[in-house]
Amino acid sequence: MSDYVLSCCSTADLSREHFERRDIHYICFHYRLDGQEYPDDLGQSMGFDEFYARMAQGADTSTSQVNITEYVDYFSAFAAQGKDVVHVSLSSGISGTVNSARNAALIVKERYPEREIYVVDSLGASSGFGLLMDTAADKRDEGLSAAELARWIEENRLKLHHWFFSTDLSSYVKGGRISKTAAVFGGLLEICPLLNMDNLGRLIPRYKIRTKKRVIQTIVKKMEECARDGLDYDGKCYISQSACYDDARQVADLVEARFPKLNGKVEINPIGTTIGAHTGPGTVALFFWGSERID
Repeated sequence: MSDYVLSCCSTADLSREHFERRDIHYICFHYRLDGQEYPDDLGQSMGFDEFYARMAQGADTSTSQVNITEYVDYFSAFAAQGKDVVHVSLSSGISGTVNSARNAALIVKERYPEREIYVVDSLGASSGFGLLMDTAADKRDEGLSAAELARWIEENRLKLHHWFFSTDLSSYVKGGRISKTAAVFGGLLEICPLLNMDNLGRLIPRYKIRTKKRVIQTIVKKMEECARDGLDYDGKCYISQSACYDDARQVADLVEARFPKLNGKVEINPIGTTIGAHTGPGTVALFFWGSERID
């Protein structure tokens, strides 16, 4: 058993049961839905079906990151138990939460100078962030110290690939990423944007692909191109989805058919409320280990 705590943000988008099984602690982001605030607590306060249904009906959403005070209280609870902490944050490319965590760690270090709190930027999001955490738990269980694990995460985080597509452009309009006119034409042409996460942890649009069938084929093709050892990939593969399980299942079926050495079945998780508040319903994301992301 390790003598430190492995921790992340709830935006790693795994189930509560998964986190508990792997002994990974998490701290919750927050979101507002039509003016009411909720914790992003893995669907406990509000089920994902209800959340995305209300978004589809036009509910206003916004999110807020974990603040310094929350991090101080969170880290202090472990330090008081004599535990060091390896905390991995949501990507700095889409959130400033890593800065709050690092500042909080300095405050806790002053109170508990014998304790170490390592804060690492995941440069990832959703279940890609979750796959990084799951693999980090493997490394912890293999005997890596807290310092060694923090270093391993920093050295390997860019090998975790994140590819996303969306079949619903309404949240892109609300977020100001595309115009209403572009969305109308995109809908008429059945355009499905394909995006990935770059080496700075930012979500970058890469392709505009016509029809859902083609974008599903293309996202799996990207895994063939980028996965470690190509079609001989023997790692885990995670998918997350926002109210479009059938689309995610199609991607998973193709992955399982094309990668016979895959480590188990593809795991499909809901996109959590923090990430989902920005993507909206209709998004599928594919995550796997591969070559290092360079742009």
